[in-house]
Amino acid sequence: MLGLVLGFASIGAATAQSAAPAAKAAEAPVVAGNINTDVLKGAWVRPDGGYTIVIKSIGPGGKVEAMYFNPNPLPFAKAQASQEGATLRASFELRAGGYGGSTYELTYDPASDRLKGIYYQAVAKQKFDVYFIRK
Repeated sequence: MLGLVLGFASIGAATAQSAAPAAKAAEAPVVAGNINTDVLKGAWVRPDGGYTIVIKSIGPGGKVEAMYFNPNPLPFAKAQASQEGATLRASFELRAGGYGGSTYELTYDPASDRLKGIYYQAVAKQKFDVYFIRK
């Protein structure tokens, strides 16, 4: 099972521009009961600050090869993807650059082609509803 935990706050209706990618994602093939995780690959930007997650690959057991940019590159201490039913989830943990265990718990929303979820800022001990759009 892939271990992605994506948790973003619901944001309004998808725009006409995001409708085409969403339709493509919604039609992603199901392989042996699993959703095609390739839909998660690529660059995702958080519009409220320009923070970017680049997902390069998803390997066996849901191990995600990814990098965080704020704006400089920072490695994730942990990056995992998972599938729960028809839901794709992604979980990312940062320890470098003063993030001290901050995490993103995200879910892929095929209707809007977004990653949505919760950002936990460990240093401040605060949670924020966030979302990422495809860059």
